[in-house]
Amino acid sequence: MIHFEKKDGVGKITLNRPEKYHSFVREMALKLQETLDICEKDDEIRAVMITASGKAFCAGQDLTEATDPNGRNISTIIQEHYNPIILKVRNLNKPVIAAVNGVAAGAGASLALCCDIIVASEKASFLQAFSKIGLIPDSGSTYFLPRLVGMQRAAALMMTADPISAHDAEKMGMIYKVYSHDDFEKESWNLVSKLAKMPTKAIALTKELLNSSVENSLNEQLNLEDKYQSVAANTEDFNEGVNAFLEKRKANFKGK
Repeated sequence: MIHFEKKDGVGKITLNRPEKYHSFVREMALKLQETLDICEKDDEIRAVMITASGKAFCAGQDLTEATDPNGRNISTIIQEHYNPIILKVRNLNKPVIAAVNGVAAGAGASLALCCDIIVASEKASFLQAFSKIGLIPDSGSTYFLPRLVGMQRAAALMMTADPISAHDAEKMGMIYKVYSHDDFEKESWNLVSKLAKMPTKAIALTKELLNSSVENSLNEQLNLEDKYQSVAANTEDFNEGVNAFLEKRKANFKGK
């Protein structure tokens, strides 16, 4: 259900339940949590990609499991499956890229939205599907989507459950870039590989600053920038970056 591989400093997580459009069941959700923990602890992994096999990215929750009278209720599913995943992605001290290859619906869209950078195939689409079955958006959608596209658009997308094409998502600022279907795998891999070769300690600090900026005042954020800049300035990567600039050569960052 989850395929994981490590290559060239990248931890690639592939949702792999194509016969069900990668809809989540408990085993799959817990395995994704476990894999994110591996990526957190492995110093050789400097960037993470979340993508999927086949035509879809993720259809959200498997409703067969959610409606099983003998199974776990929705609150338990949210608390034990999705909320930990979203928090692990946001707190992971490495950049996490969502490479959305197809439809991302419900909690599948939420999973993409919580990532640091979202790229998509031209065949991808995004759907806040919750209202279609009488539910509210969960897994962080009500947190991330208004911050990406504004309150008006977020409200409309959530209430109408209208699908949004990858190109429209790019135009409204929901995602970073759209790639042609033929180039999608190559271009998304190029992006995550580029990040893995960058000064990832500074990138991790940047991620923490972005997380904090949502709640901080300007003064608090300026003070935090000062604090973290001092930390970044004491890394090996800072010294390497300065030396490479002065010596007019390409920097060889180690993420240290």
